[in-house]
Amino acid sequence: MQTFGWPEAYFILRAASWTLALTAIAFVIGSIIGGVFAIMRLSRIKLLRRFAAGYILVVQSIPVLMVLFMSYYGLSAAGIELPPFLAASASLAIYASAYLAEIWRGSIESVPRQQWEASASLALTTPQQYRYVILPQALRISLPPTVGFLVQLVKNTSIVQVVGFVDLMRAGMLVNNATYQAFQIFTLVAAIYFAICFPLSRLSRHLEKVMNASRSH
Repeated sequence: MQTFGWPEAYFILRAASWTLALTAIAFVIGSIIGGVFAIMRLSRIKLLRRFAAGYILVVQSIPVLMVLFMSYYGLSAAGIELPPFLAASASLAIYASAYLAEIWRGSIESVPRQQWEASASLALTTPQQYRYVILPQALRISLPPTVGFLVQLVKNTSIVQVVGFVDLMRAGMLVNNATYQAFQIFTLVAAIYFAICFPLSRLSRHLEKVMNASRSH
């Protein structure tokens, strides 16, 4: 039986880089889509508001694991073969977009109404109001919950192992199947997740304190 040593630990550490890459891709794409849907949710056009609300409702009502199954196995059954990494990235991006859209919509709506009225009195167009007045303030409000959601996204990448993608969790399971030294292996896996998520959690709390302090003055 193979023993757990440095080569196995290195394999797990390399897989952690794929977890980080998957998180980064899902967050970036999810941010772009989520930003669009956040604006659509606040649109004066009823059809856009309803479409965005329907998308968010559907995605948030389905476990991200089911989104992954549909992206990988569902599309495969329809004749569209996606590589595991692409299916995982797309699924997590869809999941992230729905939650980020709601976080950012709430942040935009938290900007005092007087700011809209003041910018309108300067004859700014709606895009100019968003660009120069509303979004800079909404960005500060949204930073703590956005970073907090990023922590959840890192942890949710562990589900991608079900489609055969070798992320941090999958690497730990593969090494465990070869060595049967579960305690050492999964302690290392948990330590890596902690090393990734703990600084982000602290950053989120720090931003929350800073933002609340700045808003109270």
